[in-house]
Amino acid sequence: QVQLVESGGGLVQAGGSLRLSCAASGLPFSMLAAGWFRQAPGKEREFVAAIHWSGGTTEYADSVKGRFTISRDNAKNTVSLQMKSLKPEDTAVYYCTVDNNYIRLSTTRVGGTYWGQGTQVTVPS
Repeated sequence: QVQLVESGGGLVQAGGSLRLSCAASGLPFSMLAAGWFRQAPGKEREFVAAIHWSGGTTEYADSVKGRFTISRDNAKNTVSLQMKSLKPEDTAVYYCTVDNNYIRLSTTRVGGTYWGQGTQVTVPS
């Protein structure tokens, strides 16, 4: 059974930091690209960041570039998103996903086959 479980969300003041994690099981995580997406109320889900299975290549949405860092630990089957200088517009439910094709994940930015249940990040204005 494939599972992606996000954690680490919460309420943080503008300018603060938060670290999200996603634990994967039931799939060959170390061979898959991984990514983070987010969905704000009333908006479509949008791409945030992606990372190659090797961890050597990453891609970011322009809105988070320089503030967010995606990383992975293949030994622990986890992918993380370090978020700094958070803004109210970062408020959303954050989801992790995996894809067997990094180019597809990072360019089409529609996400993979499997998704976690999401974790809420709230940055009050």
